[in-house]
Formats: sequence, structure tokens, C-alpha cells
Amino acid sequence: MKKIVLSSFTVVICIALGVIGLVSGFNPSPLQIETLKVLGIICASAALYCFVVGEIARNNSQMDKLWSLLPMKPRLLIIAIFVTVWGIRLTFNFARKGAYSIRFWEGEEDYRWPILRNNKPFNNKFVWALFDLFFISVYQNFLVLLICLPALAVMESNAALGVFDFIAAGFAALFLFLECVADEQQWVFQTNKHRMLKEGKTLDELPGPYNLGFNTRGLWGHMRHPNYLGEQGFWVSLYVFVIGAGMTHFGLFHWTIIGPAMLVLLFLGSSTFGETISAGKYPLYQQYCRSVPKYIFWKRYVPKQEENE
Repeated sequence: MKKIVLSSFTVVICIALGVIGLVSGFNPSPLQIETLKVLGIICASAALYCFVVGEIARNNSQMDKLWSLLPMKPRLLIIAIFVTVWGIRLTFNFARKGAYSIRFWEGEEDYRWPILRNNKPFNNKFVWALFDLFFISVYQNFLVLLICLPALAVMESNAALGVFDFIAAGFAALFLFLECVADEQQWVFQTNKHRMLKEGKTLDELPGPYNLGFNTRGLWGHMRHPNYLGEQGFWVSLYVFVIGAGMTHFGLFHWTIIGPAMLVLLFLGSSTFGETISAGKYPLYQQYCRSVPKYIFWKRYVPKQEENE
């Protein structure tokens, strides 16, 4: 809990500095204003679509489907290439889980939404509709807009590519690679686990580490959320291009840091909720959480019953 509070406080400070920068230094060019208007229309339209279709179809993964599709001078070109590759990766990973369908409102829903829908107070249809409207549809679409705004900030910069741009590109590539590896390791593990379960075996009858129920292979044996680390690191890295473009105030801060900072807050809540679900399903998951850091690469996790083997 202390770590969550400290992380949240740090992120809130970053957001506050970003807001100060927005209030005191927001002076966009006419081209940037026109671009922002178009992005705002797209954001509002996507939010409305996600709410209406999600409520009618009772499938609240409409925003999950759009998340990787909405964000698609040398610095701006580099950002565009990175975001495009990121979008292809995430879309592919979500698609192979059955998320997309010819009937666009259908498809496999994120496993967390049905669980949350059945928990109080969200099992009330009116309360859920409000949550769907303001968080799933409006907030998440607005967040996609915010994390893309560093590209808006650098679009008219005349600064030559420099050391911060190379640092940003290097870390963006590293975190993107981390996401790809983590996604593949999780996909292979879960696919094999569910294949054996469909053969009629119980979880306890599966060979290790599948009998744990959760992945402890590869990166997942050393940190609990390598995919989340990659996702947050990727968008923070793209913000560093704003520094390279010479657009920052207060040292390293520009108002567009609000987007990456709010993304970090989102994953604080998302990871905690996901871990609560896993702890309720798998007996050794809490031990795993105590042994393995959330985002730091550490020694490999070994369940207690395997320690003396």
C-alpha cells in the first residue's frame, strides 16, 4: 500500500506540474489548434461509439478494440513509426484472443469487465452505465488523446535531432521489445494451460508451472507485469522527444506529460484489480506477489513446494 501511495503521489506531482505548464505556457500555433480540433472530434466520436455499442451489446471491450487503432519532420516521423508498430503489436495480440469479429460489437471481452460488472456497486445497471460512460468510454478515449499529444507538441519544432531524441528512441524500442516478448510468453503459457484443461485435466493435475494457474516463465518469473512496464515505459519514452524538441519548461516538464502520467495512474489501478482477481483464483498467487516485484527484474520466482527439489 505504501508503494502505491508513493507512486500515486509522484504521478500526481507530475500531472500538477504539467497542468501548471499548460496554464502558463500553452501557446499553440494555428496548425496545432486545427490538429487538436480534429483530434478532439475523433476522441468525442469514439467515446460516444464505445458507450452506445458497449451498452447495447453488453460487451465493454469496445474501447479495448480501439485503443491500439486510434493513435496511429524527422522527429515526428520517428514517433509515428514507433506508434504504428506499437499499434500493430497490440492489435495483433488482442485479435488472437478473439477480440475482433465481423459483427463488430461482439468478440471476446476482457475478462475483467464481467467480474467488475458483477461486483457491488457495479452490479446495478445504472451505476454500471455511468461507469461505462465516464470511465470506459470517455476517460479512456480522452487518455488515448492525451498520450498522443507529445507528437502535437513537437510537430513544429525546428530543433535538430539530438541526444534526448536518441535516448527516447532507444528506450521506446527497448520497451516495445519488452512488450512483444512478454505478450508472446503469456500467450504460449495460457494457450498450453487451457489446451490441457480442455483435455479434461484439473489445474492440480497439470505439470509445473502450469499447475500454479499463472505464468512464471521467462520475464513473468522475474517480475509480475513485464507487459505493463513496457506499455508505460513506451509512452513515457515518447514524451522524451518533447525534451529533445526543446519544448519543455521547468527543466524537463511540458504540459503533455499529463498523458503519460495519467497512464501510469491507470495501470496502478488496473494491476491492483487484476492481482486481486488472480489471488482469488490461485492459492500461490499472493506468495508470488510477495516474492516478485511488480516492475523490477528480480531473481526467479520458486514456489515454496519446489524450493527443496
